[in-house]
Amino acid sequence: MKLLEKASRIYLMASLLIYAAVGIAFFWIIKFMIYDEVESRLMVEKQDFEAYVRSNDTWSNNSYFVENKIEVVPIFGKFKNEVAFTDTLISNRYDETADPFRQLTFYTLIGGSPYRVAIRKSMIESYKLIEAISAAMIAFLGLLFVSTLIFHRVLSGKLWKPFYDSLARIKDFDWTKNKPLETVRSEITEFNELGDVMEKMASKMQHDYRSLREFTENASHEIQTPLALINARVEQFIQSKDLGENHTYWIEEIYHAARRMSRLNQGLLLLAKIENQQFTEQEELDLSEVALNKLKDFEDILQHKDIRLTVQSTGSFRKVMSPALAEILLTNLINNAIRHNYNGGELRLESGPDFVQVSNTGNPLKSDPERLFERFKKESTGAESLGLGLAIVKQICDNCDLQISYQYHEPVHSIRIT
Repeated sequence: MKLLEKASRIYLMASLLIYAAVGIAFFWIIKFMIYDEVESRLMVEKQDFEAYVRSNDTWSNNSYFVENKIEVVPIFGKFKNEVAFTDTLISNRYDETADPFRQLTFYTLIGGSPYRVAIRKSMIESYKLIEAISAAMIAFLGLLFVSTLIFHRVLSGKLWKPFYDSLARIKDFDWTKNKPLETVRSEITEFNELGDVMEKMASKMQHDYRSLREFTENASHEIQTPLALINARVEQFIQSKDLGENHTYWIEEIYHAARRMSRLNQGLLLLAKIENQQFTEQEELDLSEVALNKLKDFEDILQHKDIRLTVQSTGSFRKVMSPALAEILLTNLINNAIRHNYNGGELRLESGPDFVQVSNTGNPLKSDPERLFERFKKESTGAESLGLGLAIVKQICDNCDLQISYQYHEPVHSIRIT
């Protein structure tokens, strides 16, 4: 969920709660004020009634205009001399409905006898006024809420626009290029500070990338040159006829060690280049077709080990990636399948619209299959095996958003790329 959407939802919920609380409070305040006004008028009528009784010592309830408004009822026995306000309903003599009234009840003596007096005042107009005020209040609060929400989203969108523009530039930033990162400047201090930090980080990343690339290139050149010289001189010694048997043995050991060191250096430098994303050329490739083409390079080895080749394709597995990495990936997979196969075994290449799988017969694994793709983890004890082939395959898959998995169904080992 985006920050702006999250903030808008929080603001929406808080506004609803606040507006609801304000609306309820406003309703009760209006109702209290209207009831207070009605009760004040009832108290005035009570005073007028008592003044009339004191003057005349009697009460005549025969006026048409006071019908249902003043009710005087004699009482017998004890009574509490208290004043009480209550709501009541009185039948309307015109349309047979019950109308709301506010009633004041008190007790007094008329002609020496106790009476219960109820003075009523109609609340119809007051309720209509409350309903009108409430409706207007709800309408205004709703309009205010919608207007505030729209204003908040528009304002937030404008305020956060520099941030999202800078974020888009950061997403498109390529540290392998020499072009520096430039964030969008705005009036918001925090956004500018964030942009400054990101520009410094991007500049440091580019500097570290260039330094590491130069190191790998220099290391590749500087280490390979003396190794090539050692191999050349050792080959000359081996071909010499003046060496004894012991000398020839030790020189061959030196030669194999130098070759191993050379291949180890190439493998580690290749891993470093892959991790640093130095293979920047991208194009859409058919990995199924690339795998078939690489098989042709291993025809002699397959014939020498008498390995039966089976190819099954149900579609083209297309992927946008570096052609060099695609060739390294499939070469290492096929080479690994041949190296760990036995004479007279089988190598199977299967492909589909979303996978490439290389399978080979072979002995069960001695190590944990979960650690098969770690560096320097190898099954073969031969001097030719470095334990980097599948590690390079795993690194390429990680960099190219591919998934790699291993399965074993005796006696077939399968590595699938999806």
